[in-house]
Amino acid sequence: MTETLFESDLKSLRRRHRGKVRDIYDVDERHMLIVTTDRLSAFDVVLPTPIPGKGAVLTAMSNFWFARTRGIIANHLADIPLEKILKDSAERQQVEERAIVVKKLKALPVEAIVRGYLVGSGWKEYKKSGTVCGIPLPAGLQEADRLPQPIFTPSTKADVGQHDENISFDKAAELLGKDLAMKVRDASLTLYKDAAAYALTRGIIIADTKFEFGLDDNGTLTLIDEVLTPDSSRFWPADTYRP
Repeated sequence: MTETLFESDLKSLRRRHRGKVRDIYDVDERHMLIVTTDRLSAFDVVLPTPIPGKGAVLTAMSNFWFARTRGIIANHLADIPLEKILKDSAERQQVEERAIVVKKLKALPVEAIVRGYLVGSGWKEYKKSGTVCGIPLPAGLQEADRLPQPIFTPSTKADVGQHDENISFDKAAELLGKDLAMKVRDASLTLYKDAAAYALTRGIIIADTKFEFGLDDNGTLTLIDEVLTPDSSRFWPADTYRP
């Protein structure tokens, strides 16, 4: 795909939200259309120059992981073809390969981050206190060291232009309720371990990643948004990795 899409413009649907990368449209009371554009964001700022085909690549990667992990947890994909939602061929062509039809769910107000390696804001905190999000870690670790085991370090969900803030598990339990917070933590760790093991067979280290979850009408925990893409994860080449 060489066409670049900075902003989608679908007249036949009502746009309900424009995020840093994704445009979201209402389909009906139970479904939405998510369009992954070629916008690039860094440090919570949307940059003016898009990356051709980026949205299609992110969509394909997310769809791969949604399919691979559906035995672990339900996800938001709806079994509805794009042709049924966008009757106009020009509109369909505008977002083909970068649009998915999903179920409307109640999104949880916490981002579920799993870290397998000591890097980024986790490294900064560790240097000061020997902890990451309040979790004590062994002394003497180097930047980018593999952790003894993956850790769950949730954060708040910030608006566009604002920064997410790392929070403790106890704070996440206050926001979600303890039982739901435990379900989110356990699902996140299981997803990360499965994905990280698979990625290593392809020569890729997943240093850390962010998951997002929602609840359906029955209260079922469901994986939403994107999953295990370079926008939500740190991918490192295993053959050149060094702490």
